[in-house]
Amino acid sequence: MNLIFSFLIFPGFLFTAVIGCLASWIDRKVTARVQWRVGPPILQPFYDLVKLSGKETIVPRGGAKLTFLTTPIVALSAITLVSTLTWRVLLSPQTTFIGDLIVVIYLLTIPSIALIISGAASGNPLASLGASREMKLILGYELPFILAIFVPVIKAGGIIRLGDLLAWQRVNHIFLGSLSGFIAFIVAILCMQAKLGLVPFDAPEAE
Repeated sequence: MNLIFSFLIFPGFLFTAVIGCLASWIDRKVTARVQWRVGPPILQPFYDLVKLSGKETIVPRGGAKLTFLTTPIVALSAITLVSTLTWRVLLSPQTTFIGDLIVVIYLLTIPSIALIISGAASGNPLASLGASREMKLILGYELPFILAIFVPVIKAGGIIRLGDLLAWQRVNHIFLGSLSGFIAFIVAILCMQAKLGLVPFDAPEAE
C-alpha cells in the first residue's frame, strides 16, 4: 500500500504533475515577460491539463490500435517511476538501492522509444516522419547524456547509487564545483532539453 501511495500520490504521479504544472507556468510567465506580455495566470496549466484530459481519443484509420494506445501509458509510467525514485532520493537518501542510477537512465529512454513506436503505429506518414526524426535525435543526445551522468560516478570512485552520490558530495565537495562537473552539468541540461523536445530540439514535431 505504501508503494502504491508513493507511486500515485507522493512523491509520485500527483505530486510530480503539480510541480510540472507550476514549472510550466513559470516557463510561460518568463517567456511572456521577455516578450512584453502579461502571461497566463498561475492556474492556467491546471486548466489546460483538465481540458486535455477530457478530449476524445482518436485512433488513426489503419493504425495499430493497441500499440498506439498503450505506448503513451508506458511512457507516462516510466516518467512517473523516475520522478518517484528521484524524489525519494532527495527526501530519504538511505531508501535507495544499488544501481538505481542505471535504472533511471534506462527509464528516461522509454518515453522517446514510446514516441517512436507510437508514431510508427499510427499509420500516418507525417507521424512516421516525426518518428524518424526522433530516432536521429536520440542518436545525437543519448551518448552525451550518459557520459555527462557518469562524470560524477567516476569522480566518486564508481558509485552508482544515487543516495551514496549525495552523501559523497556532503563529505567531499559538490561535483558542480569542478570544471569537469560543470561541463557535464551543462551537457546534461542540454540533453534533458532535447529529451523534453524543447526549442531548438523540437524537430520531431516540426512541420
